[in-house]
Amino acid sequence: MDFTFTEEQQAAVEAARAVFSGVVPDGVPSPALVPGAVAEDIDRPLWAGLASSDLLSLMLSPEHGGAGLDLVALCLVLRESAKVLARVPLLETCAVAMALQRYGDRQLAAELLPRTGRGELVLTVGANGRSGHDPAELAVTARREATAGTVPTNRDGDIADWVLDGVQSAVPWAQAADWIAIPAHTDGGRAVVALIQPAQDGVTLAEQVSTSGERFAEVRLESVLIDGRALIDDAGAWEWLRALLTTGTCALALGLGEAVLAMTSEYTGKREQFGFPVATFQSVAVQAADRYIDLRAMEVTLWQAAWRISTGAGGRLPAEGDIAVAKIWASDGVRRVVQTAQHLHGGFGADTDYPLHRFHAWAKQIELSLGPAAAHEEALGDLLAAHLLG
Repeated sequence: MDFTFTEEQQAAVEAARAVFSGVVPDGVPSPALVPGAVAEDIDRPLWAGLASSDLLSLMLSPEHGGAGLDLVALCLVLRESAKVLARVPLLETCAVAMALQRYGDRQLAAELLPRTGRGELVLTVGANGRSGHDPAELAVTARREATAGTVPTNRDGDIADWVLDGVQSAVPWAQAADWIAIPAHTDGGRAVVALIQPAQDGVTLAEQVSTSGERFAEVRLESVLIDGRALIDDAGAWEWLRALLTTGTCALALGLGEAVLAMTSEYTGKREQFGFPVATFQSVAVQAADRYIDLRAMEVTLWQAAWRISTGAGGRLPAEGDIAVAKIWASDGVRRVVQTAQHLHGGFGADTDYPLHRFHAWAKQIELSLGPAAAHEEALGDLLAAHLLG
């Protein structure tokens, strides 16, 4: 097994570190001290910096002004972003752009993707459904209504509009987005992905706040009309987009966990009791070592999942199995890391002037995003039952 990253992927990491080096986690009010969101908008200067460093176009093909890199490169950049709690929809924008490039209408892709790579557009996605427990695509219906006139034809040559009805909850930074990807299901039960704009008729954004204090929205759709170009109905498109989002979330968990363990190591190396740094005490060292093992397991399962998606490589289980394993480790691992960090910091970890509590809030958000460990354990069990290994 080769864990060596390519020169292009390593260059992306160096560029990301340079951009994120100027970001501080406490650049906005603490989520523990404000009743609503910590800020009205995303970090626009950081977004511009990511665009000027070509990090928003990494995964776009050269025809759309990008470098043509893969999910592994994106996860490397996401890992760095989580170390500073970067308040930008980097995962959502890149994942939707990758799905549009792979499955979407060519003309629409040519219109949106170059602008996305330049940072002119912000994309996000509703992946939680109504409650976060049921499949997201079941929360919205997409029905086709035949019309006449100027509506573009679909791939079958039929002139068609699509009408969307339903709700997607906890959509990240929807108020700041120019386009929102909405999973939905057709009358035949097929999963599709619709691209809508927040200002469209029938679209309502209800204010929500994430555990990490970020501005989310419940996106309500009432007879929202879109043309055929804005609906991705290829088989497997939503499943692929969800796989990107889940794997990217694992990368965020890894980066956050690494930052927290480094913070804990620094603190316990300086904090003294009985004349010795507490890091030299066996009980402290053992707990820190256990969390280091968690992070290494999170890392290896992340790269396995990202590699399966990027290469399409086969295995004894479908790629969904590797994604489930990665998310199980990410959810449980990041929770254990921040809990241990709080314990080893003592009361200092709860001080709102110290950034650890911010990382704890973000970790809880990441742990539950795209499903907690229990949900992925159930999915993995179903896969094992369907693909007997022997």
